[in-house]
Amino acid sequence: MTHSKKLLLIFGLVIVASTAFAQKTFTLSGYIKDEMTGESLIGASFYNADNPVQGTSTNAYGFYSLSLPPGKYSFVCSYLGYQNQEMTLTLDEDKVLNINLEEGVQLEEVVVKSEKEDKNVHGTQMGTVKLTTERIKSIPAFMGEVDVLKTIQLLPGVMSAGEGSAGFYVRGGGPDQNLVLLDEAVVYNSGHMLGFFSVFNADAIKNTTLIKGNMPAKYGGRLSSVVDIQMKDGNNKDYEVTGGIGTVSSRLTVEGPIQKGVSSFIFSGRRTYLFDLIQPFVKKTDFAGTNYYFYDFNAKLNYQFSDKDHLYASGYFGRDVLRYTNVARDFGVKLPYGNATATLRWNHLFTDKLFVNTSLIYNDYDFSVTGSQDKFVFNVYSGVRDWGGKVDFDWFPHYRHHVQFGTKYTWHRFLPNVAGVTDGEDTFTNDLKPKYAHDASVYVSDQIKVTGDWTIDVGLRGNYYAQAGPYTSPHTGKTYKNGEVVKPFTHLEPRLSTKIGLNDASSIKFGAVYNMQYMHLVSTSNGSLPADVWVTSSETVTPQRGGQLSLGYFRNFKENTFEASLETYYKYMWNQIDYPEDYTDNPAQEVETDFIYGEGRSYGAEFFVRKNKGKWTGWIGYTLSKTERIFDDVKGVFFPTTYDRRHDLSVVSTYSFNEKWEIGGVFIYGTGRAYTPVKSLFFNDNKFFLEYGLRNSARIDPYHRLDLSVTFKPKSKSTKRFKSSWNLSVYNTYNRFNPFFISYDTETDINSGTSSVKAYKVSIFPIIPAITWNFKWKS
Repeated sequence: MTHSKKLLLIFGLVIVASTAFAQKTFTLSGYIKDEMTGESLIGASFYNADNPVQGTSTNAYGFYSLSLPPGKYSFVCSYLGYQNQEMTLTLDEDKVLNINLEEGVQLEEVVVKSEKEDKNVHGTQMGTVKLTTERIKSIPAFMGEVDVLKTIQLLPGVMSAGEGSAGFYVRGGGPDQNLVLLDEAVVYNSGHMLGFFSVFNADAIKNTTLIKGNMPAKYGGRLSSVVDIQMKDGNNKDYEVTGGIGTVSSRLTVEGPIQKGVSSFIFSGRRTYLFDLIQPFVKKTDFAGTNYYFYDFNAKLNYQFSDKDHLYASGYFGRDVLRYTNVARDFGVKLPYGNATATLRWNHLFTDKLFVNTSLIYNDYDFSVTGSQDKFVFNVYSGVRDWGGKVDFDWFPHYRHHVQFGTKYTWHRFLPNVAGVTDGEDTFTNDLKPKYAHDASVYVSDQIKVTGDWTIDVGLRGNYYAQAGPYTSPHTGKTYKNGEVVKPFTHLEPRLSTKIGLNDASSIKFGAVYNMQYMHLVSTSNGSLPADVWVTSSETVTPQRGGQLSLGYFRNFKENTFEASLETYYKYMWNQIDYPEDYTDNPAQEVETDFIYGEGRSYGAEFFVRKNKGKWTGWIGYTLSKTERIFDDVKGVFFPTTYDRRHDLSVVSTYSFNEKWEIGGVFIYGTGRAYTPVKSLFFNDNKFFLEYGLRNSARIDPYHRLDLSVTFKPKSKSTKRFKSSWNLSVYNTYNRFNPFFISYDTETDINSGTSSVKAYKVSIFPIIPAITWNFKWKS
């Protein structure tokens, strides 16, 4: 028997043995939903008030199942921002109990209840943050809109790739090492307008989960993190219209029942028009003919056929479009890029203990650049497209166990930088062919409540990934047919998390994880830019590997008014990809031809304190960390990555004066980004050349910024069905010129005949005020 089969057999025996001798139990199961909208509540808690270890939480579709010995119980059901519901039941048979929770009533003191107020302490997974739309909307708005990814980047361990980039870094990993999901579909580029906005419209989002490295076995394919976002299902009881009109963008969301209580829809759209508004002011400048806008659209339908079957169909489509035209120079360029996703899901309840979801998933990301000047025309196109399916099971055999298992398959198509150039009558194309890959996985995990204070979450994931045809190997000359395996990879990924409660208010958590990554983002930039290219592991490209150990202390204070944590981690990564120091892009060849491979390490400590109750709420997050890479082809010594940030501080604060007025602020400070400085200038073969210093041996100035916002909510005099608010926000309030990159110019002294190099710091975003009118109407 192979080692892999032994591990799977032992894991299965542990699960079976732990439940085989359990006493007679009855099962209480059902769905937990919002009373007003019928939306399922993800992660809602349901537990025995006299013995909280006898409890469970809802899955991604609001389903829960709890098996207990016969008897009389007092149960509590709770969820973030909702009133607790208490009930007493006699459990003498299997029962179905569907629960509808009402939103919490806001009194003079604003109270934000958690799913279970001490979940920070008693939850098993560390490095995990769950954010509902209500919590996201409680932080200061940016340009009149709240933003999921902007909120995530204010948490410790998560760092922005910088202004002008949509990427973000988690615990020292690159932007491609984050798995971003929207209704289970992968989003390959998560930013609009150079990272100013994310692709996620908060009005269409129900729930967001961030997992910083110690991911459960059901997630795979990335080394660093998971951002799992679920769209709203749509109000199945009343019609709602939500939107906002601002100086930068406008948005509109419509939702309501198709058949009341049974099916519903939601449609949501956004578009920016800042450049449209400033056109009259730039007619006589170099920016005449420039336009940059984005738009996106979300849609979702669902239908409940019976108590056991539910069907969902959802999709997203978004584009950024940049146009620049200079008539005087006969020059023009156009750069459109964006994502498209579609998901079809079927929920089925086999028994009151076994829930299954089956999904069909499609996603696409592409970008193209077209430019022209006189008779010279160039175009570049690249993208990645996936078709896939997955089946996920939730099994609740006993209140001490929540078993998850499933399988997934995806067919990938990678389109490299397909380039074409026309100069008069001459035409050149690089004729690069798409690459394909099979991507299959199977997983199993069990969350085990060993005692009231000790919980273990153990899992195992198995991967099969293979480059596939049609393909002709440049190494052997062999030709592979459609779907034929070129280069296979198989790996096991063990996962472990455990929590030990010290008392009712504190706990210690430990996590260990080993991950594989078979897809890679190729970029010479510092973040996720639209021109980045995704490539597959192949006979040329080696998969990335990563392992992480983490240890944390969690403590709540003053009846869960404050929650605090200290998490430490150590991560090591193999087969990290980079380019050699003298690399120059060659569109005539595959991008992976010049890859060099090395290793990376990242370690640090994350401090977090959050206040959940009262007129003043907010948090302070601080990260002390170090991130390095080493390549034999780059001196063979460790050097800091461009996103190594020794100190990273975020302060988020919101204060509610009353029901009408609210102010908020966000302050960010971070160590300056590392870069490779120019050492000297030399002349050779009638040309000037720059000589660079050691890789990333210098740093730009520290980054810091203060954003402020004021929200006014006037009382509606005519009807309670219509509510509105005005939001004034100021980005970069004290107009800090944060360096975006370093530019070099050569200066020549004609008298002395000498030349020198001068460095310039380039900044792009000054102070930016914005005002937005937000509204909501409900039938």
